[in-house]
Amino acid sequence: MDLRTDLPPPTSSAEPEAAHAPEPDANAPQDGYPVAASSVLAERRLHTLKYGDLFGVFDQNGNIMSGPGIADGLYYLDTRHLSSLSLSICGTQPILLSATLRENNATLSCDLTNPDVEINGTTLDHDLLHLRRTLFLRDETSYERLQVRNYDVIERTVVVELSFRADFADLFEARGTKRLRRGTLRPPVVGTDTVLLAYDGLDNRLRTTRLRFSPVPERLTASTARFSLTLQPGQRQLIHIETACDPTDTPDRDVAEAFLLSMVEARRSLRLSSARAAGIASSNEIFNEAIRRCICDIYMLLTDKPGGPYPYAGVPWYSTAFGRDALITAMQTLWLDPAIARGVLNYLARHQAETEDPIADAEPGKILHEVRHGEMAELGEVPFRHYYGSVDSTPLFVVLAGEYLDRTGDVAMMARLWPNIERAIDWIDKYGDRDNDGFVEYGRRNLNGLVNQGWKDSFDSIFHADGTLAEGPIALCEVQSYVYAAKRAAATIGRRLGHAVFAERMEADALALRIAFNTSFWLEDLGTYAIALDGQKRPCAVRSSNAGHLLMSGIVPRDRATRIVSGLMSRTFFSGWGIRTIPAGEARYNPMAYHNGSVWPHDNALIAIGMARYGFKDEAARVFSGLFDASLYADLRRLPELFCGFARQRGEGPVRYPVACSPQAWAAATIPSLIQSTLGLRFDPSTATVHFERPRLPAFLDELTLYNLSVGGGRATVHLQRVGTEVALNVIEREGPIKVVLTS
Repeated sequence: MDLRTDLPPPTSSAEPEAAHAPEPDANAPQDGYPVAASSVLAERRLHTLKYGDLFGVFDQNGNIMSGPGIADGLYYLDTRHLSSLSLSICGTQPILLSATLRENNATLSCDLTNPDVEINGTTLDHDLLHLRRTLFLRDETSYERLQVRNYDVIERTVVVELSFRADFADLFEARGTKRLRRGTLRPPVVGTDTVLLAYDGLDNRLRTTRLRFSPVPERLTASTARFSLTLQPGQRQLIHIETACDPTDTPDRDVAEAFLLSMVEARRSLRLSSARAAGIASSNEIFNEAIRRCICDIYMLLTDKPGGPYPYAGVPWYSTAFGRDALITAMQTLWLDPAIARGVLNYLARHQAETEDPIADAEPGKILHEVRHGEMAELGEVPFRHYYGSVDSTPLFVVLAGEYLDRTGDVAMMARLWPNIERAIDWIDKYGDRDNDGFVEYGRRNLNGLVNQGWKDSFDSIFHADGTLAEGPIALCEVQSYVYAAKRAAATIGRRLGHAVFAERMEADALALRIAFNTSFWLEDLGTYAIALDGQKRPCAVRSSNAGHLLMSGIVPRDRATRIVSGLMSRTFFSGWGIRTIPAGEARYNPMAYHNGSVWPHDNALIAIGMARYGFKDEAARVFSGLFDASLYADLRRLPELFCGFARQRGEGPVRYPVACSPQAWAAATIPSLIQSTLGLRFDPSTATVHFERPRLPAFLDELTLYNLSVGGGRATVHLQRVGTEVALNVIEREGPIKVVLTS
């Protein structure tokens, strides 16, 4: 039975007024599509849950708060299906005791108690009732269990009330983008234990939210469920709430039964997926907490797609498929779990652009930037339905394909992807190089799209030495490096598949690009590369962390690499917590800016990969130490998307960035990536060998054990121990034909 057929038709009187959103924040990551940074949001502590395409943003009490500038809610496919949820007891708000997110991210538990309240003329003293809310998500449904226990010495009858509302706001609307028109709310359908809320969108889609309660409420309206509980001393009673987004079936299980079975299923699926990964343990218990949090966050952010697991970029506002973010996350985690890279490659190949579409910034062969499913995307009010406005996703797709082949030896996968790889190379050559100068540039074709289309995509992130914003088409330095790596990866893949002529052309193209790049981008007086060339081919003579990305590909000559690393580790760049995006002294340097002075963990991780490639292991270990120290001050030991770039002060933690995503996929993958870089860890599937090349352990790690390292059908567990400045290695378990080699 489709519950949608039971809904009454929309009425014009139910249509809400256009939302009054806050003005965009000038420092927002995407001009025109900001994440609100009001003082209310900055001061609140929120908890996020995610499962598949559903995510929730809850406060410390487990409520969903509503109000101006607040974007809390339960979101499914970029629509807010629950915009308010509030618990009261005896007409008052309970007092928070604590709120805990389970280590595996499966459940949020909130412990609450009563204030002093009057009940039928008598006073119930505070702290005599204990309320425990347990919330989790599964598939398209949010589940909650409320346990109420009486610790008084007499019987108590208490009234518990849950109020709720669904505004069905588009995610971009909830974040602050103004809309001139909205769709229509249908009149609610209220049953004995069920409320069905619905919205007819302007995109001709019906969106519904179904709430079910157990036991049957004493009173149920379109916005409130009221329960009267009589509790003997020491007695507890349970209330279950189920919130389903766009349900299409009639429930076949009681709400309480559905809660228990779904909790078991959710925990089991997380446990099974994370079991694929190599295990990590150390002699430092705090580090063990941090790495467990990384792994749990990575696997929470994975969403199963037909081609395999795909890491969504971050919760809450980027809980969808992003191309660049997923490609980089897959690179960072490739040594841990190649299945992630396989899923990313399959998904992006399936969504590769086939035609020109200026509205979506799409051109044949281009790799996806972002997918959105909400009403505003469907209507074209925002351009992100299937949006291709990133200049680096396409070369990074080819780079990841090459790294996946190196890690797994999966030639069959490369054969399936070969047409996509060829189309990606064609895009680089035909569309990416707009003026045939040998460099790949970007410039948006849709005026509502992103102005800047590299990873630093805020409007003011690319500028000249005097602070003047660069005008396009813009050729970013790191993009040329990615293209260089992509051509070399395509050559390797082509050679393995028997395309010798293609491979030779790719090698020749890569060599020509290396020469041209080092001629046009190098700034001898600054000892680094220009962040970009503007539309007139003038170098943007600005020092930036972008130059650190160049080290990953090998496009930089050795002597210049030394100068780049020295600059990145100087006091103007290195804050003590990590490398700043822009160093102190540059015109637009601001440690509180999104891309012009902040510290991004993933940015540091990619730089550390390049440092290790050129042999700067001690510098990579120093970056590792700074970021690990930053995690000590982070909630749940979780590295956020970014933090402010203020210099490290004795006895103080890093200054947080108020609306940073947490968790975010490439931030969660940072510490695993740093482990690989400092250990010089690589895999050779042709000989079933795990290599450790000149490994280093940072000062906070004396011992490190890596479990379940797999290659070529074999598995090994390896123990590493720091001995002075060197690292000793011992294989403590081996299964199948696998070798472990240490190179000093």
